[in-house]
Amino acid sequence: MNDPRIRQFAEILVDYSTRVKKGDVVLINAAGLEALPLVKELYSLCLARGAKYVEYSFSVPEIDRSFYNSANKQQLDHFPQHKLDFYKTLTVYIGISAGNNSMVMANARQDAMVTYQKLTRPLIDQRVKHTRWVVTRYPTHSAAQEARMSLDEYEDYLFSACCIDWKAESKKQDKLKKLMDRTKTVRIAAPDTDLRFSIDGLPGIKCDGRLNMPDGEVFSAPVRNSVQGHITYNCPSIYQGKEYNGVHFEFKDGRIVEASADADMSRSLNKILDTDEGARYIGEFAIGVNPGIRQPMRNILFDEKIFGSIHFTPGQAYDECDNGNRSAVHWDLVKILSDGEIWFDDALIQKNGKFTHKDLLDLNPT
Repeated sequence: MNDPRIRQFAEILVDYSTRVKKGDVVLINAAGLEALPLVKELYSLCLARGAKYVEYSFSVPEIDRSFYNSANKQQLDHFPQHKLDFYKTLTVYIGISAGNNSMVMANARQDAMVTYQKLTRPLIDQRVKHTRWVVTRYPTHSAAQEARMSLDEYEDYLFSACCIDWKAESKKQDKLKKLMDRTKTVRIAAPDTDLRFSIDGLPGIKCDGRLNMPDGEVFSAPVRNSVQGHITYNCPSIYQGKEYNGVHFEFKDGRIVEASADADMSRSLNKILDTDEGARYIGEFAIGVNPGIRQPMRNILFDEKIFGSIHFTPGQAYDECDNGNRSAVHWDLVKILSDGEIWFDDALIQKNGKFTHKDLLDLNPT
């Protein structure tokens, strides 16, 4: 018997996040075969809501790894035009990650992955800019193990973070967005971090369950050349199949001039930052506000929403808050501020992971 929460989850993705309606063309893309129960629910719901065409597809990360390790230059340079042509017909995209090994890409050819990411960037741009899209996760034994949980515990954690009243959360986020819109300078302070930067003229953007699930952040971007100081991230991050801990950046005039990581990962870290010029500048600054996410899970879709955290992201800026930075990289690195502070202009808005500003108190979990 299927868990009834899967149906509830699917209804949120179809009716709230992507608002599927009559005449839509929908692609449901699952990375990992274990997502089949959710794909089945999504497929039937999209048809019931009147979508004129619904396609589903499954990718297998182990096969993708084989491509990166085996592809020659001609194969890496071949752009899948047929995919782009199909993507141009889409109105809705639902992406699900349900891989059974988060480290499957750990020893894949990094240069091949970077090359192919650059080549296929138009596919991402097409779905992001021209569809009502959402990406999510499906609970698997592998993801539970990464989160240091049993599968039952992980399922409870995922559904409690996703199956909430997103309309109410959206109203709460309004206050942080409005405060962010009025703010000129930001300071992030902690024992191992002292960052100062400007967000003057760059709007705050709510993330209230429309694009990511789970969701729960309000983001902006620093003025590209304004970042000064240093930051040490304290959440593990898996990027291109490798795990990074203790990532530390030093900034001068917006650029990452020094970068290091624990466990002899500094060389690999700097290789990512050397992907292109924009990879050493910050494209996003965000504050996590999901009340149901309180600990790292080694899964960025969750970890960037941790209540009481920030992420400060090297690479590509979002169109909604465009500071001009362009890169093939967009790497959300997370810092939990359990012993830190966030200042907007001269006002302390958060201390030790809880909002202190009078307009933001209802964002704190009860």
